[in-house]
Amino acid sequence: MSGLNVSLGYVLAVVALSVVSGLLLRWRPLWSFSAEFPAAFMLAACWMEVQTVAEVGQWAGGFGPDVAVTMMFVVLLIHGMASQGATGNPSVTLMNFLTREAAAATVLFGLAGQFLGAFLAHLLTTYYWSLEMTDMHMIKNLMSQECSPALRVSVLQGVFTEGVCALTFHLLYINLRHRAAFLRVPLMAVILAFLNYAASNYTSGFSNPSLAYALTFHCPGFTLVEYMTVYWLGPLVGMTLAVFLYLGHIPRIFTHNLLYSQKTRFRVPKGKDQGDK
Repeated sequence: MSGLNVSLGYVLAVVALSVVSGLLLRWRPLWSFSAEFPAAFMLAACWMEVQTVAEVGQWAGGFGPDVAVTMMFVVLLIHGMASQGATGNPSVTLMNFLTREAAAATVLFGLAGQFLGAFLAHLLTTYYWSLEMTDMHMIKNLMSQECSPALRVSVLQGVFTEGVCALTFHLLYINLRHRAAFLRVPLMAVILAFLNYAASNYTSGFSNPSLAYALTFHCPGFTLVEYMTVYWLGPLVGMTLAVFLYLGHIPRIFTHNLLYSQKTRFRVPKGKDQGDK
């Protein structure tokens, strides 16, 4: 249990650091960067530690898959509550651009914050592993030299898997984004934990380009272009399809609804119409 306690302590420390940095950044807000940077940092750093428990915990600590899944749900729940509307997900940021809910400058600053947060989270977590506080982290530190990629299928299968996961995630997100937080956050945490578990033998179902960049792009086995194709193009296609299916068009590209007919809500009474004539 000591290894698990250390992991939980690290997760809590990352959450506290992210919340404090978010409060400091909001004193001098820089578009969406101030919110998305700590959100992406928190998500990537905590996810990497949960991934350690899932990969090494069974050998070094005797932790079953249920421990990793439970930790993943708790991390996603805390992230949703602490991020205050930010997602740390470039796909969601681009979705807001396609639906005309965010300007180009806001999107660019948000993307910069998300990838910078994920990059720094990777640096911090690898340094934390190098301290080798427990047997589990010692093994993970040795494995980080030649880590196994999350992509365990072909590139084409990976694009399809990430696209389906992103389609599922964004359809649920679009339906829940205006609901109360006490309903939205647990449901999103459940679906993300489920997608990660269901796709664990394929791509891990990140549905998040900056998160995938932090977790698996540095692992050998695939080229940078192949990783970008699976973990950036796949979620982008899935997100775009989700917007199209939900709205019937892409507001940033099309002005008319291509899927659903829009009937007039209020009909003019026949008597009044004939009287006007």
